[in-house]
Amino acid sequence: MKRFFVVFAFAFALVSMIFAAPCYSRESIKIGALYSLTGGMSSIDTPSLRGAQLAVKTINDNGGLLDGRKLELISVDAKTDQKAAAIGAKKLLSKGVIAGIGHSDPAFVLPSAPLFQKKGIPFVTSGATLPTLPMMIGDCMFMVPFGDDDQSFAIADYSFKELGVRNVAIWTDNSMDFTKTLSKFYKQRARELGINIVLEDFFMMGDKDFSAQIARLKSISPKPDAIFISSIPNEAGLTTKQIRESGLTLPIVSGDGFDTELIVTVPGKNLANDVYFSTHTYREDPRPEVADFIEAYKKEYGVAPENAFAPLGYDAVALIADAITRAGSAKPDALKKNLSKTMGFKGVTGEISYTRPSGVPVKGVSIIGVRKGEYSVEEIWFPKTK
Repeated sequence: MKRFFVVFAFAFALVSMIFAAPCYSRESIKIGALYSLTGGMSSIDTPSLRGAQLAVKTINDNGGLLDGRKLELISVDAKTDQKAAAIGAKKLLSKGVIAGIGHSDPAFVLPSAPLFQKKGIPFVTSGATLPTLPMMIGDCMFMVPFGDDDQSFAIADYSFKELGVRNVAIWTDNSMDFTKTLSKFYKQRARELGINIVLEDFFMMGDKDFSAQIARLKSISPKPDAIFISSIPNEAGLTTKQIRESGLTLPIVSGDGFDTELIVTVPGKNLANDVYFSTHTYREDPRPEVADFIEAYKKEYGVAPENAFAPLGYDAVALIADAITRAGSAKPDALKKNLSKTMGFKGVTGEISYTRPSGVPVKGVSIIGVRKGEYSVEEIWFPKTK
């Protein structure tokens, strides 16, 4: 009897393994998402996560990947805090993710993506634009967006050619790598164009009162034709509000840190006027990828995409899914290899090709104008050389 029980138990275990094998092969493919859903980055990171979640839903609704495996997005709030970003990365890596996505600022990529690099797991930033990130972190680091050099050059060119700027003041958030880099490249192109920088001023993330900077702006001579403000979203709305409330009407120009509803909701529509910023191409773009995304986003969330960071989140997941499909595998090493070979991927925010070892795509840059709270696409700028 005892021998019969042992044989039966072995047979049962064998049958269980056979039936369990297909289930194991179809286990979910886990992707980690690190976004700041609270704090100063939340107005652009929250839409980015929603875009990523929409991509996962769309892929799963269409049958998943690799003969039916579903994508699973595991999200951790980075809280607009570098320590929380690092802790979040460790948490995601402990859950068996095959890739990470997220962050709209390099200040939060830098403490988290190297942890993915150490494990040989790809990390795709959906919004951080520091062009040296892949070189700083390693061959597991990929960018969906263009680099800060391109978006700074784009808004500087627009300032000079379309706004007639010959004298400019520059305000920089001196606490963030992104904002300091953006100003560096804007100044570079401004000087190449012959724009005179009449004032450089600074503030820190979390500042609420810009009266001292405004007083210096009003007193400077010669008077600037525009002010370039390099900030993240929270300060974008506050600086716009306080500059306009002070009676100054000069154009405000910036980069994608201004691609937030806060530049309208904080000052109000009447004061959100003569504001221009460079950002990721998608508004008013006639491509079918854009129209399909906007329709799906509205259906899923009941609102139009809040800014370009929503489609960037979508593109981050779609880019990974494309590489998995080409690899025929969800293993991190195969994924990394095929991500690096990406050519002509048609994302919502433009075509992505990694033609250089830098992991930074060359893409179009949209110039958005805001007049009385209404947004319009002024032009699409393309880099001439890289």
